[in-house]
Amino acid sequence: MVLRFSKMHGLGNDFVVVDCRDAPLGLDVAAIRRLGDRHFGVGFDQLLTIERARDASCTFAYGIWNTDGSRAGQCGNGVRCVARWLARAGAIGAGMTRLESPSGAVAVELLAAGDVRVDMGEPAFAPSAIPLRAEREADAYSIDVAGREVRIGAVSMGNPHALVEVDDIDAAPIAVLGPQIEHADAFPQRCNVGFAQVLSRGAIRLRVWERGVGETLACGSGACAAVAVLRRRAKLDAEVRVALPGGELGLRWDGPGHPVWMRGPATFVFEGEWHA
Repeated sequence: MVLRFSKMHGLGNDFVVVDCRDAPLGLDVAAIRRLGDRHFGVGFDQLLTIERARDASCTFAYGIWNTDGSRAGQCGNGVRCVARWLARAGAIGAGMTRLESPSGAVAVELLAAGDVRVDMGEPAFAPSAIPLRAEREADAYSIDVAGREVRIGAVSMGNPHALVEVDDIDAAPIAVLGPQIEHADAFPQRCNVGFAQVLSRGAIRLRVWERGVGETLACGSGACAAVAVLRRRAKLDAEVRVALPGGELGLRWDGPGHPVWMRGPATFVFEGEWHA
């Protein structure tokens, strides 16, 4: 089997993008893991498939797989790459376009210099929506992590996120605490784990341990989650710059009843063929 693909990234969060508009992907979990291996395959944080929309209100759909072969519900950097891929293929043009993600419809807009603006939807804080095992909704939760209590915020952006606020992002124990929180009993479907340092009311630094992947250079849905949690705690204004290891995203959230808007780049790297 020969798989043709595009390699893309959003601020270093990298993807293999496959055109599945005419035929399904045809890879099992083991093959996805081989493809995602950076030594024996192509390597990616997520695999993205471009598909025909099932929702009549959407132009196209996309699927998301992590490097461990598990499926993801949303990927902020990935949707920007999907939009750029479709634009280069002549499938979408200027103005707003609705795309069908695994967790529902999102709106994208192509901007100048390769940037894409995305309506990431309204944050969902209810524990049942995340999902999170908690008796009631709160701005912060204390959960058991490997035998000790850790204070987190929690929200869904189409996928589950935990957020740990830290004083120094460079000293945060991400490689240890990230996987421990990801697999904590409080999160029945595991979770993405963000570590955020507030710099001002309009700027934060963020690093993210992604569910099924590990630490990545950027995470779009993680940036949205961090802004939502911290703004709910009244620590941020509506417009926020989020500095990630791979670069910067622009976020805006006007509060409950409104979606989070994300702006950032999407970059082509190369085209290739993988012989499965």
